[in-house]
Amino acid sequence: MEIAQIVKALDFERISKEYWDQDEVVFVPQFLPSSLVSLLLKDVENLKPKLNRNYIPGHKKGGSISYFSILEKGPSLFTLYRSVEFRNFLGRLVNAEVKLCPDNDPHACALYFYTEAGDHIGYHYDTSYYQGKRFTVLLGLIQNSSSRLLCRLHTKNSNRGSIDLEIDTTPGSVVIFNGDKLYHAVSPSQAGEERVILTMEYVTNQKMGSAKRLFSNLKDAFGYFGIKSLWQGLRQDRRS
Repeated sequence: MEIAQIVKALDFERISKEYWDQDEVVFVPQFLPSSLVSLLLKDVENLKPKLNRNYIPGHKKGGSISYFSILEKGPSLFTLYRSVEFRNFLGRLVNAEVKLCPDNDPHACALYFYTEAGDHIGYHYDTSYYQGKRFTVLLGLIQNSSSRLLCRLHTKNSNRGSIDLEIDTTPGSVVIFNGDKLYHAVSPSQAGEERVILTMEYVTNQKMGSAKRLFSNLKDAFGYFGIKSLWQGLRQDRRS
């Protein structure tokens, strides 16, 4: 994958300025070329049978595919997530040494599907249960939809009023943000529409307390990936 060349061609100074000016969030409209997006979409198609649909009244509705499934049947998605070149770029941008999430985290690298009428997610932070910061990268893969990523900036910055952004996550675009700072949501999709996002999570510390790990795993099982993800996580624990 040509990540080294892609990163080298970016206007890093502009991206970095926007990231910090917006309180640790930036949108890069054309990060991956269509040739690489097409390669990733082959994985998406192969992974569709693994889709788990979920509904939490008043908060979210949609479909998800976990890191464990990507590990088995998504080689290009997996390679992108683990790219050293991309991680070095991210670390330089956020001014921290970033690490991959442990292999027992189903949210480390996952797919989100907004493909039925009313699929959405309410406003939330990507709260880190790790002993450090967690950074989220959202990569647009399919965007045949009126559904948008809704961002509210500066909600934890007492010196600034909040600013609302509406982002069209077109194929190949990325949104990078500090999970504890960006208040964000996804607006509802309409019948016949399709929106697919790859989420990649990176941390500054891979340690997590046992109580928080249990809570995080239960949240992911019931809110995203299904009960099966609990056993898959335990299996990854035994392998590590």
